[in-house]
Formats: sequence, C-alpha cells, structure tokens
Amino acid sequence: MRKLVIFAFIGFFAQLIDGALGMAYGVTSSSLLLTFGIAPAAVSATIHLSEIVTTAASGVSHMKFGNVDRPTLYKLVIPGSIGAFTGACFLSHLPGDVIKPIISIFLLCLGIYVLFRFLFNFNPDNQKKTIDLSRKKSILLGFISGFADSTGGGGWGPITTPVLLTKKGASVRKIIGTVDTSEFAIAVSASAGFLISLGPGEVNWTWTITLMLGGVVAAPIAAWLIRILPAYLLGVLVGGIIILTNVRTLFLSWSINNIWTVNVFIFLLIGWGIAIFYAVRQHHKKK
Repeated sequence: MRKLVIFAFIGFFAQLIDGALGMAYGVTSSSLLLTFGIAPAAVSATIHLSEIVTTAASGVSHMKFGNVDRPTLYKLVIPGSIGAFTGACFLSHLPGDVIKPIISIFLLCLGIYVLFRFLFNFNPDNQKKTIDLSRKKSILLGFISGFADSTGGGGWGPITTPVLLTKKGASVRKIIGTVDTSEFAIAVSASAGFLISLGPGEVNWTWTITLMLGGVVAAPIAAWLIRILPAYLLGVLVGGIIILTNVRTLFLSWSINNIWTVNVFIFLLIGWGIAIFYAVRQHHKKK
C-alpha cells in the first residue's frame, strides 16, 4: 500500500512538471521507478501506458485554457506516433548507452540557448499567436522525438519543447500546451508497440493505474499554471529543467563520481535560482 501511495505521488509530481513546462514526465517518473529495481523496458511500458490517460487529461485541460496551436499539433502527431511505435518495438535492440549522451549534449546546448535567450533577448511584444512549424521540419522533429521517447522512457517533451522554443516569436504557452497535448498520440503508439513486443503480462497494471491517478489530478493544475505564468519566466524555468535533466543523463552515462555530481547540481541549482531572480527583477524594472 505504501508503495502505491508513493507511485501516486510520482505520477502527480511528474505530470505537474510536464504539464507546466512541456517536458519531464518520462524523465521524472522513469528515474524514480528505476530505483525500485524495475527493468528499463517495463519502466518505459508502464510510463507510456499511464501517459495515455494523463496526457488525455492534460490535453483537454490545455485546450480548455487555450494553450494549444492546432495546426502544429496535427503536423507533429503522425510522424511522432510512427517514431514512438518504431522505438517501442525495437527498444531491446538499440544501443541506448551510445545514443543518449549524443542527444543529451545537443539538448544541453539548446537548454543553455533557451535560458539565455529568455534572460537577455526576450521581447514579449514579438510573440506570435501561432508556432509556424513547416511540414518538413515537423516530420523530422516528430519522428526523432517519438523514437527517443520510446527508447528512453521520456524524450517527446525534452526534445520537442526546446527545439520549438528556439523559434523566435513563438508563444511559449502555445509550445508547452501543444507539445503536452500531442503526447497523447505518442503515448498510445508507444504503448501499442510495447504491448506487441513485451506482451500485456509484462506490465504491472496496478503501478500503471496508480501513476495514472496521480497524473490526472495534476493535469488541470499544470494547464492553469502556464495560463497565468508570464512567458519570460516559463522560458527560464524550461531552460533550467532542460539543462538539469541532460547534465544528469550525461553524468549517469559517463559514471561520474557522486561527489562531483552533487557539487555540480548544487552549483546549477544556485545558478538557476539566480537566473529566475534576475528575470523577475528585470521584468519589474521594465514595467
């Protein structure tokens, strides 16, 4: 019973971050679930099955609050679904230890760019009402993000959100809401792939349903939060999350000493806190 309560809190916390920042449900929940000694493929399957319900609840909430750019949503769904299904079917045959660090270095650079852009070069008056993602870019971005999501237990938001945030003038709120809503299709496709490759008997349905319940409670709260939080602050928060999650992935991949890991994370958290304080202060000066 105690473990189920913990899983419910994991689902709530992971969805609250994911719904408010457009990423990190998979990263947060997979990190915590792996500490219970669950096999990586089973963890990824559990997360994606729970996301079918949590992303549906999140998508409805984001649409209700006007956080979704529908044209971009439709462009991302099909290539993302194909990539997620493919990744889920071939998870056990992929050299994840080789691929993950390369993707993480790329995303770390994007995270630094996003953070500094919203700190020093952000003009709220230049934000557009749409994201304006071309068909060609959406196919490439959707497939890669969906594929990475299945193979790593999380990757749709951590890849799609920062890439879209590099587009100048794109609405931060719309990006987060669109990415989070489109994740429903990715979760369904990945789950279908896992059920085919692993079989339903390999999934712990009690854990999955518990994660779902926690996530469903958090979904409308997260959608409301990005409706009221200013764009500059969302950008700084997202940039910080991108940096922290990818530094963590790199340290795990390279087996960095725990003392170094703790010291680096303390340094990054302090720097992130200073960045948030600076962003808020600069915004109030401009008023």
